[in-house]
Amino acid sequence: MNKILITGGTGLVGRYLQKKLQEKNYSVVILTRNPTLKNEFKWNIAEEYIDDAAFKDITHIIHLAGAGIADKRWTDKRKQELINSRVKSANLLFKKVKELEINLKGFISASGIGYYGAITSDKIFTEEDKPENDFISKICIKWEAAANQFKKLNVPVSILRTGVVLAKNGGALQKMNTPLFLSALGNGNQYMPWIHIEDLCNLYINTIENTKYTGVLNAVSPEHQTNNSFTKALGKSLKKAILPMNAPSFVLKTALGELAYILLKGSRVSSEKVENLGFKFKFKTLEKALKNL
Repeated sequence: MNKILITGGTGLVGRYLQKKLQEKNYSVVILTRNPTLKNEFKWNIAEEYIDDAAFKDITHIIHLAGAGIADKRWTDKRKQELINSRVKSANLLFKKVKELEINLKGFISASGIGYYGAITSDKIFTEEDKPENDFISKICIKWEAAANQFKKLNVPVSILRTGVVLAKNGGALQKMNTPLFLSALGNGNQYMPWIHIEDLCNLYINTIENTKYTGVLNAVSPEHQTNNSFTKALGKSLKKAILPMNAPSFVLKTALGELAYILLKGSRVSSEKVENLGFKFKFKTLEKALKNL
């Protein structure tokens, strides 16, 4: 039987994924700084510590750990934290797997569509496209390089470049759902690649169960939405008014600093590769996804 170790297992995606894996009778263990449950084990990235017991009989690692990109302003200290929480954690996992001679069947890592850069254009980005040279791209490049170390141990590596995750409790929708009105951002023409949390978790499960889901995969819905069209669909779903004027770019830049650019720019990203592999999206359209949430 497969036994899955998850980092970031107490976060939005990690909690949902753990539940789905357990429903399929997988054994799941979680790495956390403050373990309280029987299947949770302590790790401390700064101290390069992981409880060896966490690795007992594991067959796969799903690496979701990483400080929230949009949680705080991007000071120099915060930028380093965003990188370290992803890269140093993967390096620590690699060190321990090598040291303990764990025979993994797969290492599966999150990454972001930010790899392609925050570019508002009609180009549709595929897994074969090269990264941009902005800060988010640099995070993703280092993140993925850390994951790909496992190939040195002959471990298959899957990397899911994930869009905006839509979930009922928490995540992007909760932040967008302001008390009175909704508002698009900037000119509203920036694309918002998105994915329903159930489709995302099913894609993670496919990487465990099917060896053809190795390499880099875009974890985004097939339907392209701009910030304008997304906001309108959300307003209709919630029966909330949308302000006639979008939130001005300069206000967001003043309030958020450099962080604002991930809200004001966005690329179209293709889901064609995973669909060609046979993956069936349960929520192909935003309308269907929002109705479910």
